[in-house]
Amino acid sequence: MYICIEGIDGAGKTTQCKLLKDWFDKNGYRAELIREPTQSPIGRLIRRILNEPSLPTDDQQKILGLLFAADRLLLKDKIKKAKNEKTIIISDRCFYSSIAYQEPEDWIREINKFAIKPDIVIILDITPEDAQERFEGLERFEEKSFLERVRRKYLRIAEEKKFPVVDANRGINIIQEDIRRIIAPYLGICR
Repeated sequence: MYICIEGIDGAGKTTQCKLLKDWFDKNGYRAELIREPTQSPIGRLIRRILNEPSLPTDDQQKILGLLFAADRLLLKDKIKKAKNEKTIIISDRCFYSSIAYQEPEDWIREINKFAIKPDIVIILDITPEDAQERFEGLERFEEKSFLERVRRKYLRIAEEKKFPVVDANRGINIIQEDIRRIIAPYLGICR
């Protein structure tokens, strides 16, 4: 099974992915964490670009979109192998992040058409104000107006795809309980 946790910066994706893996491990499931961007050379280049102080131009945004799509292709074999071995893959982001964060959406969907689609996608929803309180340092994507636009895109995607949305404005353990309730009905296929 391939599970993806999505949401705006500061929603708690990384924390919730780690807690979910611990829960799977304690209950006898094989689980592995992945994160986008990856630690591959492409992923490291993406991180370097994302840490630049200025906003990229339209062409640079397109290059970034292509790099994310290429980075996802590097995960394809790993995800397929894990699923064949009945290992649960828990991903901190997937191609829906590109749809939410990048433009134009039709083009982003096209360049990601070969990415493996998760079996379960859970959107962590948080207000930009609450997300910003969690930030240790500001990145360029963490401006309130930008986060609000990305949040609206995530909620639209969730509505279109019927993805569950979890209120991430609450405590860590409450959020994790909601995530487990969503995933629990699918666990019979993982043994």
